[in-house]
Amino acid sequence: MTIPMKPIGFVRTDAVQIPRHWTLSQIEGLLVVDKKYLEGLKDIKSGHRIVVIFHFHESPPFTREHLVQESSHRRQKLGVFSICSPIRPNPLGMSVLEVLESSENVIRVKGLDMIDGTPILDIKPLVEDKHSCSNYQENRCTGELFHGMD
Repeated sequence: MTIPMKPIGFVRTDAVQIPRHWTLSQIEGLLVVDKKYLEGLKDIKSGHRIVVIFHFHESPPFTREHLVQESSHRRQKLGVFSICSPIRPNPLGMSVLEVLESSENVIRVKGLDMIDGTPILDIKPLVEDKHSCSNYQENRCTGELFHGMD
């Protein structure tokens, strides 16, 4: 099965030293999204936290030898699905970023752990609990949950 994906945009940053994980990063940069998706960005505002799904486009090809890798900060061998290594069967990354500003098709963010030119595959809102989900509603009379499309 083939799962074709196309970037919706690219990361732009002048940073040379990139932290290994978004939780360790104070790096600022831009998410430049293709203008054909502009309407989909209309509700992203300063102060929001967003989840960015991206492609590790400069990672070496995954081979069986990468199923277990030595974690650089833990100094022990761990299974690939237990670590955040960019060398993965499907080289996808995920970062939670703080939106500093959003204008047109450009989102200025903080917390980058991606290099300049990284392809962005998707952007989602950070949902920390059911109440922070934009399409969550609860019927106050019955307690029944509704999960509809906005």
